[in-house]
Amino acid sequence: MNIPLIPAKSIVRSTQSPDMWFGVDYNMNIYRGCSHGCIYCDSRSDCFKEQDFDTVKVKDKALEIVRDELRRKVKTGVIGTGAMSDPYNPLEQELKLTRNTLELINAFGFGVSLITKSDLIARDADVLTDIKNQSPVITKFSITTADDYLCKKIEPYVAPSSLRFKAMANLAERGIFTGTMIVPLLPYINDTDDNIKNICHMTKETGGRFVYTYMGMTLRQGSREYFYHQLDNVLPGVKEKYMKRYGLRYNCTSTRSKKLWDVFANECERLGLMYDMKAIIHAYKSGYGTQQLTLF
Repeated sequence: MNIPLIPAKSIVRSTQSPDMWFGVDYNMNIYRGCSHGCIYCDSRSDCFKEQDFDTVKVKDKALEIVRDELRRKVKTGVIGTGAMSDPYNPLEQELKLTRNTLELINAFGFGVSLITKSDLIARDADVLTDIKNQSPVITKFSITTADDYLCKKIEPYVAPSSLRFKAMANLAERGIFTGTMIVPLLPYINDTDDNIKNICHMTKETGGRFVYTYMGMTLRQGSREYFYHQLDNVLPGVKEKYMKRYGLRYNCTSTRSKKLWDVFANECERLGLMYDMKAIIHAYKSGYGTQQLTLF
């Protein structure tokens, strides 16, 4: 296998506001780029300067760098991964870099926060179970639609939503704190009452504990042009609605945001699902204390 390698000096980096986004203390990405082909991906934006985004690349000597950085940390904490590149891309099936990294996280007593669009995460349920025995673990499945047909149009190369829910059930059965992120919510595409209700229902049915959402999407230079081009291919006529309503805006909030939020919140309350960020963080971190690593 010819694997594109890119140099890296540091991989595990401290966050500035850990309590703002799922209580993450450190960010980590061992891969660059993504092959999922999601038409709305914000990581395509020019500001991230990612060349050849659709090709997954590996950070050279990633495991050695992660091991050395974890060994030098004074305090443990939750390490987040999946924000810029899915840790369970097709290369991971063979390379197992994410799995090996999770084993390092476990060995050094850290917790982990994972977000993915892949069902491959279920493979690592054993390691995640070991980690949660000593440190917080949260797994988040990014699911924009409960409909596999629509999923194939807007996320052409990911595991169908039905398989992601199956993987969620697998993790939940092991007692791993898991749930769904409906991010983004695409105006005129998946911002419907039925879609919100169906995702919440499936999350509850498969053992998920929470659903988190933002009533819209973001469009920046680079990602906007790609999104519009793909809309012409898969959902003709929708691009014109975006251009008329949002123009060059960064935040594209659903025109139904207030109504949708009420539907979303009421459904979560009815099903007993958490949807507030602070509540989610408190729930998955409950019972774990912040530890300072010993020097010897």
